[in-house]
Amino acid sequence: MTTTSHDVDAARSLRRLRQLVELETPSGHVPGLDPLYELLASWSSGLLGRAERVVSDGVPHLYVHERVPDPARPPVLLLGHADTVWPLGTLAERPFTAVDGRATGPGVFDMKAGLVTALDALELTGGADDVRMLVTGDEERGSLTSRALVEAAAADCRAVLVLEPGQDGALKTARKGVALYRLAVRGRAAHAGLEPESGVNALVELAHQVLAIDGLGDTGRGTTVTPTVGAAGTTTNTVPESAHVEIDVRAWERRELERVERALNALCARLPEARVELAGGINRPPLERDMSVHLLSAARRLAREQGLAALGEARVGGASDGNFTAGLGIPTLDGLGPAGAGAHARHEWVDLRSLPERARLVAGLIRAPAVTATTG
Repeated sequence: MTTTSHDVDAARSLRRLRQLVELETPSGHVPGLDPLYELLASWSSGLLGRAERVVSDGVPHLYVHERVPDPARPPVLLLGHADTVWPLGTLAERPFTAVDGRATGPGVFDMKAGLVTALDALELTGGADDVRMLVTGDEERGSLTSRALVEAAAADCRAVLVLEPGQDGALKTARKGVALYRLAVRGRAAHAGLEPESGVNALVELAHQVLAIDGLGDTGRGTTVTPTVGAAGTTTNTVPESAHVEIDVRAWERRELERVERALNALCARLPEARVELAGGINRPPLERDMSVHLLSAARRLAREQGLAALGEARVGGASDGNFTAGLGIPTLDGLGPAGAGAHARHEWVDLRSLPERARLVAGLIRAPAVTATTG
């Protein structure tokens, strides 16, 4: 691998960040994602190998291969996403701004600044022969079309570096796993005034089920089971024939996700002749700290050598594509994007001074012999 001592071009980083933010990229939005991928492919040209646009169920993703594949030296995967939670038109309301070292705009923190950091890190290495980069287009909606690609790209890697934003500057060494379910209830409709007794009220049955679901969490273990969106009925004078509730489950350990799933599958109707049916499952396995600890040690050593502030670590409830790679048993370190705050909030912002610091850290991790360590 070639190395170089040149520093980050701050003006270029800012220019690139503006270009990415000014391309609106809601999850799966092809007219925004495609030109963004073209920019990333052009910027990585000469630093990595072939850039490939991969389309799954109509959603495009960008996969840039290592420049010189070497079976004797497994690659490092730089992992991120291009999609944001913001709908089209948000940019007109909140245009990109950069004032006093702080950049704002839709998606600037989560996670377009991280994409700029990845490119800056590659520039610092002078071109990485053994690095891949994957940028997906539907992470914010659960990576339904990109999960298989993430897992395939990471399967033979020695490490995965996730360019998601950090937590108050700290690296993310653990993320909760996520499971998503929909519980449907079937009853029987009847006139609410003439013969309510001949109906089977799906809303009443749903109420019983929601109370049971709400009791499945475990505060001590950090497991949350949250009924979120529900609906029932058609008109005010009809006994509801159907109802449903969406359920969000999060846990630090896979065995907890599995426990909750068993409990949800065991739910039975309480009202005579009512029926319940569960759909869904585990969306992302947990990113457990064992998968991050060796990479964290390497990052902290690099930070000391580079004169950077000490790196903290954070456990967070939100998931990322790093959950998938850690679930495969591949060392994964998350939160390597620049500092800032406000992910998914209108006030999201990035500290522009942190971009070169994070780029130097990521470049160091790419080159560090410690990155070859595995957690077993």
